[in-house]
Amino acid sequence: MKKTTFGVIVGNRGFFPDILAKQGRKSILEVLQKNGFNSVALSMQETKYGAVETFADAKKCAALFAKNAEKINGIIVTLPNFGDEKAVAETVKRSGLNVPILIHAEPDTQGKMSASNRRDSFCGKISVCNNLRQAAIPYTLTSSHTVKVESAEFKKDLEDFASICRIVNGLKNPRFGAIGARPAAFNTVRYSEKILELSGISVETIDLSEILGRVARLSDNDRAVKRKLEAIKKYISTKSVPADSLLKMAKFGLVIDRWVKDMELDGTAVQCWTSLEEFFGIVPCTLMSMMSETLLPSACEVDITGVLGMYILQLAGGMPSALLDWNNNYGSDPDKCIVFHCSNLPKSIFKTLKMHFQEIIAGAMGKESAYGTIDGRIAAGKATFCRTTTDDTAGIISAYVGEGKFTNDKLDTFGGYGVMKVSNLQPLMQYICKMGFEHHVAVSLTEKADPIAQALDTYMGWEVYRHE
Repeated sequence: MKKTTFGVIVGNRGFFPDILAKQGRKSILEVLQKNGFNSVALSMQETKYGAVETFADAKKCAALFAKNAEKINGIIVTLPNFGDEKAVAETVKRSGLNVPILIHAEPDTQGKMSASNRRDSFCGKISVCNNLRQAAIPYTLTSSHTVKVESAEFKKDLEDFASICRIVNGLKNPRFGAIGARPAAFNTVRYSEKILELSGISVETIDLSEILGRVARLSDNDRAVKRKLEAIKKYISTKSVPADSLLKMAKFGLVIDRWVKDMELDGTAVQCWTSLEEFFGIVPCTLMSMMSETLLPSACEVDITGVLGMYILQLAGGMPSALLDWNNNYGSDPDKCIVFHCSNLPKSIFKTLKMHFQEIIAGAMGKESAYGTIDGRIAAGKATFCRTTTDDTAGIISAYVGEGKFTNDKLDTFGGYGVMKVSNLQPLMQYICKMGFEHHVAVSLTEKADPIAQALDTYMGWEVYRHE
């Protein structure tokens, strides 16, 4: 994952001890470096202690940020003392940057409250936020109003803020590919391209016949086909799968890989049920799993807003994500459910896995037309879930996000599956049904619900429900 770079504004105010600004600048830059972040900040030679206090300071800092605009992913405002709220707001406005902003205030210490060492950052933070709000500039707050920059709490604030920055910047003009038509039985995955486009999200479409036509032109001995076949065999054991099915997978996967590269796509959603099985003789699950594993998320049933949720989770945590069905209750436990798909889950999500055939489709068409699923149980551990949708009536993008955990509860079934425990699951299901969300949900093995909610609400302006 590429290193995140923060533009740093060190606030200062002449009425307060400016030695605190000097110390504060040193501390924040050291903490950022220690935690693997890059920074862009004024030097000690450019302004007094490299801080921003005056209009002239603000212009210098804004020019520095503008010069480094392509590398700055977010801005951190740190207040070692009260700080100058006008200078902070002026810096942000003049920089021209449209990135997330974190406001940090260093706490005062009991016993150090004299005129020579009192910070008043507690109050200064309120004034900075007031000025940013007046200028309609969105911002993020630390978990506590004041927090020591060297603390574990601030480290967590930094990690969450980095996730926010990755999401917001990743949602600037992403491109998704819709391969084939929405299966007729799946009205639930309808979406509005126009509403997505209003948020800068583009959808490239291609008919499944075009993909299969390109597949038909590939010879069995094509070198690229052979390389793709070896990649499949390296990804997962294929010893129980017919050679003909594997060859079809290799050709189909190669054509999609080339189209994704040509169109510079960030993810795909693929028609499957049941056209591919009936007219081509495979399921594309393994190929989609391979894409998701390499951080090119791929969703079933041409669920474009499903792959958008997968993409957001991936940006937040830097890990592969999966698309699952909210599928079954788990016994009588009101806070547990079974999530499932055929499946195309990335292999890093599984505890155990194997390539298999799609058992439901095999019952109707024969297993010889249904090879290519990745079956297994999802590994136990923490989880974040996310769903986005276009609300055509309101003309907005809506989302819900929350956290749970996968358990080791006994379960014997097929496909890709897991038992997930979610606090207050029943109210969540009520919300999903009342708001008309889809039956699919994106999941990753992370804990990133808070930064996702913040990014989508504060910076994207979407309607977001954060489940607790």
